[in-house]
Amino acid sequence: MKIKELADLVGISVRTLHHYDEIGLFKPEKTTASGHRLYSVDDLEILQQILFYKELGFPLKKIKQIIHSPDFDRQEALELHRKTLLEKSRRINRMLELVEKTIQHSKGEIRMSNKEKFEGFDFSHNPYEQEARERWGDRAVDNSNTKIRNMSKKEQKNLEEEMRFIYRNLADLRHQPPSSQEAQSAIHKWFKWLNTIGDYSLEAFKGLGQLYVDDKRFTKNIDQFGEGLALFMRDAMAVYADNNQH
Repeated sequence: MKIKELADLVGISVRTLHHYDEIGLFKPEKTTASGHRLYSVDDLEILQQILFYKELGFPLKKIKQIIHSPDFDRQEALELHRKTLLEKSRRINRMLELVEKTIQHSKGEIRMSNKEKFEGFDFSHNPYEQEARERWGDRAVDNSNTKIRNMSKKEQKNLEEEMRFIYRNLADLRHQPPSSQEAQSAIHKWFKWLNTIGDYSLEAFKGLGQLYVDDKRFTKNIDQFGEGLALFMRDAMAVYADNNQH
């Protein structure tokens, strides 16, 4: 199968396939003497795996490490995809039910208690936990999870509310210079908040800020509070780390 045929079959661009080839993620089984790429049935199965992992939010660099590992087992990977997608589906269904009920509540068709308004949210699930384990190690993440588990439900809720307050405050300041006194005061609160659930050095804090921009999943979630917030936080966190190094 030629590259244009494969692109049309899968629904991705030829340019994307070229990029996958260039970074060593997905190379064709054969290349003709004239340089045309030819893809086999086995190649199609590899591409399917790549797209499964991509759908689950894995960065291309990590996908490359996984599928090219000598220990990679396609059947085991498929079982894991199914398990992960079913859990994702359950979370989405819970959120959809909550949205539907909230719409009815806003129209006056039903009444929701304060507790019911938040029943669809699940803060015990951290979609970035695996990413954190890969970047900072199991011990740091386990320590953070232990701190949160040892908190009461009220303490966890207060922590969540404080996080949102800090984000909103930073969003209001995002058009100021990241080095301004107001921005640095606000980012100091973020540094303190992170260290209530973890153990972040100034260097790790700066690295986390860079991740907010490098990883589109972080950017998307943070920018819900204000477009450009992730970029502003990265710059403010870098200034804070540099200014407080001894």
